[in-house]
Amino acid sequence: MRKFLTYLLPVCFLALPVLLSADTVIEEIVARVNNQIISRSEFLRSKEELKKEAQQQDPVNADKIVAERDKDVLRDLIDQSLLLEKGKDLGITGDTELIKRLDEMRKQMNLDSMEELEKAAQSQGVSFEDFKQNMRNQIITQQVIGREVGQRLIVSKEDLQKFYEEHKSELDQPEQIRLSEILVSTEKKTAETDEAQQLQAAQTKAEDLLSQIRKGATFEDIAKKYSDGPSAAQGGDLGYFKRGSLAKELEDKTFAMKPAEVSDVIRTKQGFIVLKVTEHHNAGVPPLNEVEPKIQDAVYMQRLQPALREYLTKLREDAFIDIKPGYVDTGASPNETKPVETASKNASAKPLKKKKKFGLF
Repeated sequence: MRKFLTYLLPVCFLALPVLLSADTVIEEIVARVNNQIISRSEFLRSKEELKKEAQQQDPVNADKIVAERDKDVLRDLIDQSLLLEKGKDLGITGDTELIKRLDEMRKQMNLDSMEELEKAAQSQGVSFEDFKQNMRNQIITQQVIGREVGQRLIVSKEDLQKFYEEHKSELDQPEQIRLSEILVSTEKKTAETDEAQQLQAAQTKAEDLLSQIRKGATFEDIAKKYSDGPSAAQGGDLGYFKRGSLAKELEDKTFAMKPAEVSDVIRTKQGFIVLKVTEHHNAGVPPLNEVEPKIQDAVYMQRLQPALREYLTKLREDAFIDIKPGYVDTGASPNETKPVETASKNASAKPLKKKKKFGLF
């Protein structure tokens, strides 16, 4: 079973500001954002998560990545707080999408129930409730950004053409195909039947599945329901393959196929497979219509970042933000409302209530 930890998103798990007793030292407040607080332990934990994420992304340049992004840790925590509050104002709960994502994760891990998913989390030392809350927060922030920023971005045909012309050298590619698979495994042994019977049963099942597809059943649906392959949850999608990356027999078959074409049943070491070529790209720079969705995404993301920063700056100007001396919000606006009291004074005057604060950005 794949480890639950592999599904953890690159998030900042925020610590709990807690007052246990009259003798307990109240945790230091780094910043106040309207009615929310950011504690020092949250701040430090975000820094640790940044280091772990950088190490996973690029171990060789991890220190450089941390040095570049460390100054923005407090900014990102404030961004997160503002977006979650905006999500609440807009009535965004993330409940439906959360259920969908957890169910997708369950299927990818080949688990039968949500209870098994929770046990998988616990076995890896992960609080399932905390993980769900972090995922919910991510969904809320994504939906706020999409609604408040993304929907207002307009990408014209001229924009796409310009980007295409400017990045042709980066679009140059070798010949490659994208494959999907349905696998009927022969590695599942049973005591009731001999090996020859098991092989025959597997082949018969594969041919039956192929017959259903030939009669109109969707390849992706058949893969999700019946494939024994690890890609079943994704409708059998295996990704892209360049020439020379497949066994010669498979390469000869699949590279001769057209997009949407489905193969006959093929015998392999793992069992009997049916393959579908979902895309076939020739070598060279593809025409604009082939890569338009990718270019659309690239242009969108290129424009999203400055537009998002402008939006977050506006949220700051409409909010009450108090930063403790010695800490810096690199996303601060000169037009922000200035607090009357400092965070350090507020911390000594008002004890913190025990309150969970989880979030991600």
